[in-house]
Amino acid sequence: MDFGSAMEVYKEILLVYLDDSRRFVNTQCQGLEPWQIIAVTMGFTLLAVWLRGFLFQQDSLKSRIKKQIFKIIRKIPFIGATIQAQLNKALDDMASSLFTLKDGMSYTCALPVQGLLQSEVLEELKQYSAMGEVQWEQGRVSGAVYSGDETLTKLLVKVYGDFAWSNPLHPDIFPGVRKMEAEVVRMACTLFHGGPQSCGTVTSGGTESILMACKAYRDLARERGIKHPEILAPISVHAAFDKAAHYFGMKIIHIPLNPTTMQVDVKAMRSAISKNTAMLVCSAPQFPHGAMDPVQEVAKLAVRYNIPFHVDACLGGFLIVFMEKANYPLAPFDFRVKGVTSISADTHKYGFAPKGSSVVLYSDKSYRHYQFFVAPDWQGGIYASPSIAGSRPGGIIAACWATMMHMGEKGYVEATRKIIKTARFIEAEVRKVDGLFVFGKPEVSVVALGSKIFDIYRLSNALTSRGWNLNTLQFPSSIHICITLLHTKPGVADRFVKDVRESTAVIMKNPKEKTTGMGAIYGMAQSIPDRSMVTEISQGFLDCLYSTDLPSTENKHMNGTSKTH
Repeated sequence: MDFGSAMEVYKEILLVYLDDSRRFVNTQCQGLEPWQIIAVTMGFTLLAVWLRGFLFQQDSLKSRIKKQIFKIIRKIPFIGATIQAQLNKALDDMASSLFTLKDGMSYTCALPVQGLLQSEVLEELKQYSAMGEVQWEQGRVSGAVYSGDETLTKLLVKVYGDFAWSNPLHPDIFPGVRKMEAEVVRMACTLFHGGPQSCGTVTSGGTESILMACKAYRDLARERGIKHPEILAPISVHAAFDKAAHYFGMKIIHIPLNPTTMQVDVKAMRSAISKNTAMLVCSAPQFPHGAMDPVQEVAKLAVRYNIPFHVDACLGGFLIVFMEKANYPLAPFDFRVKGVTSISADTHKYGFAPKGSSVVLYSDKSYRHYQFFVAPDWQGGIYASPSIAGSRPGGIIAACWATMMHMGEKGYVEATRKIIKTARFIEAEVRKVDGLFVFGKPEVSVVALGSKIFDIYRLSNALTSRGWNLNTLQFPSSIHICITLLHTKPGVADRFVKDVRESTAVIMKNPKEKTTGMGAIYGMAQSIPDRSMVTEISQGFLDCLYSTDLPSTENKHMNGTSKTH
């Protein structure tokens, strides 16, 4: 039998099956009136639509079932009341710890009838400045302040003052700010080895840079016909990607890490790619453990499946671009790697610019177009903005430009050399401390510590009592120090290692002792299965930040939320 004859046979068989199916359906419909057939059809259609909406949401089905179960449990009278009492106590304790006013201080809740003289305002500000007890100037904090240099501070204050009233929303009025912003972006593109079509924008910080990249790729995905765009990102990626998914109606799929290297599992990321994947993400380095994700391997996936690939270099971007010239070479991670389509990097971290400045960069202008927002039919005129904000502080852009011009390549290379050398010294020394281990292989400025013998939060408490302020991490329990220029001052790194060694030695004498203080609170929060409770406590914390009520012994809570005043 030739091929043509075989196809005819298969066609006849198919027609027989179709005819049998038609007869079966008609038999089932015998005795039904037309309206009944229509009603059943509509019912099944609505059910299918509901099932699709139920199954395909930002939260997984498993996550939603867990949330519903915990919600039901909290409605059980005795259990719910007990949980609420514990939540209220945690909120009260938190409020008391935050409202640390000096003696005689109170909150200003209304404008003064008569405005204060400049001298009086400055005198008031001295009191506000004196409220902080953490000595960041002495290099006792992890990250937070990345330079602190007095000469640079004076320059930034002067520059910001000169451009305090400028706004890049009006480039015709402030052409100098427009020029500076364009130059900041172009200098950054050059640092990250962007080609002639590379581009970007200045944003208010790393979170906005990440949001903008996610918004751009969401819109690109929709244009490609993806109705439910997904972000594939390591579980260690910055929480701003979760925020982007929440804001922009995307779904984020967290990819597990290699437990030894703390880098994203590339095979797991490959398995998670689907028709809904809108973007891939890596960190360079990631915040919790300072590990550099395997950018080159993930970039191959991006090229193979034609998916945009974002490298989040917000934390260490303005270090790693100078590491090779500082004699600490890294594998390429930027636009030199085929497949990398965007990068976020914070100028207000290791770029040493004032807080409120970052850049998001693209390998091609076609990607940036999806970031822009344009309202062509507004009565106030054609409204177009490059990022989330409309009006933006031109003074911050000017200060960022001034910082980059003042530092220059040699200044950044020297700063990078100092910071990386200090980070490597701290890593090497704490690895020698009995009872501690270092997560992964820190390649940039973050060194994360853990312990298999005692609760690492006890070490966090001990270091806090010695004047240090470190970052406390979870899943797994750990703490880290993010090295800045302040830690490169003489004696600071040595003091840190000494305090870690001595504190650990004391803990090792009784490694099973119960954790107390803030360490215990963090450990408890990590162990709570109902994460909505952690959310409530966090919301209470944010409420406290805006409160101008002094703590009292009254019960301020009703149904888990603070009363408004």
